[in-house]
Amino acid sequence: MMISAAMNTKLNEQVTAEFFAAHKYLSMATAFERMALKSLKTRFLKQYQEEIGHGMKILHYIEEAGGTVTLEAVPKPPSDFKSVLAMAQLAVDGELEITRRIHDIVALAESEKDYATRSFMHWFVDEQVEEISTMTDILNWVKLAGDNVLQAEALVRHSLGES
Repeated sequence: MMISAAMNTKLNEQVTAEFFAAHKYLSMATAFERMALKSLKTRFLKQYQEEIGHGMKILHYIEEAGGTVTLEAVPKPPSDFKSVLAMAQLAVDGELEITRRIHDIVALAESEKDYATRSFMHWFVDEQVEEISTMTDILNWVKLAGDNVLQAEALVRHSLGES
């Protein structure tokens, strides 16, 4: 096995965290659908797909590195959202948590001199910069729009290149 037992555990935990993040985005997308906020729904469905992809990428790495994939139950995502602002803040907080977890994996890889995992995780470190930036933009647009959720929707639509 190329990765340690501790690294195997951390990576499996990250797979679960990525799938949970995906479920949160899917739950928010369905809430946006109920609110007729189609551009926000589209953006959050895209984010859902990205998070699933991230989880699968890590899962495949575990296999390639000779580890054992252990799938855990994915917690139920929230579904009773108080506002668009609350959902945008949840998205930012979730990306910050994922970033913290990724940094913990990188720190473990460095302490174990696990250069393969450190190299593999470099993509995720870079990806999180974009993820936090995107969700922070949405949060800021929602704050800027205030109670006018249609204004926030228009800002997201514009960012997606829609008319």
